[in-house]
Amino acid sequence: MSEIIEVQNVSKSYWRDSLEISVLHNISLKVNEGEFLALMGPSGSGKTTLLNLIAGIDRPTKGKLIVAGTDIAALGESALAKWRAASVGFVFQFYNLIPVLTAFENVELPLLLTKLSKAERRKHVEDTLEIVGLGDRIHHYPKQLSGGQEQRVAIARAIVTDPVLLVADEPTGDLDRASAEEILTLMERLNKEFKKTIMMVTHDPHAAQRARIIRHLEKGDLTEGVEYENIKANI
Repeated sequence: MSEIIEVQNVSKSYWRDSLEISVLHNISLKVNEGEFLALMGPSGSGKTTLLNLIAGIDRPTKGKLIVAGTDIAALGESALAKWRAASVGFVFQFYNLIPVLTAFENVELPLLLTKLSKAERRKHVEDTLEIVGLGDRIHHYPKQLSGGQEQRVAIARAIVTDPVLLVADEPTGDLDRASAEEILTLMERLNKEFKKTIMMVTHDPHAAQRARIIRHLEKGDLTEGVEYENIKANI
């Protein structure tokens, strides 16, 4: 199985006036294509920072980030934006749907940047909403949907362009337990059936158990990987 993510000796610091705040310390990580990896750790450990670096939202202070064969840390802003739009699907805790747009229109948004025709965009959106179980909610607005349904729309928007990487930052953090389980089952299906590579940040061990590999960040340092079978008894 080929590697899709290779993080090489990456560090990240921020400056607050004259004070340098180190968030990640010399991180190295390899993720195979088709993997489902959960990134855990306490608040402030650097989980979201690492996810944002891999997704091309932020840049490392030092080190290399190779994702799907591209050294994204070396790209200029314009090239990075194009790479990000074509290669990464984003799922956030609070959905980030546009309230004045229908489910169809929210999911279609990333396709407006492509060369697809209107008919081709419609087919892609309808097929994707069917995959996430919302084919009958296509014309509903976010306020007409439950939280779990809104997150399904957000996932549909993230995968409609068929990205090589799906990143999810606390995707169940704003949901009740039943809705959270439905979202995790959907993500598990996207990984197993559609072979999506998924990186998920979560503080919830019950969410993390759906992944095949769990890594922990502690104060900016990454621990060794743990296969799910080895931690199941402790969850």
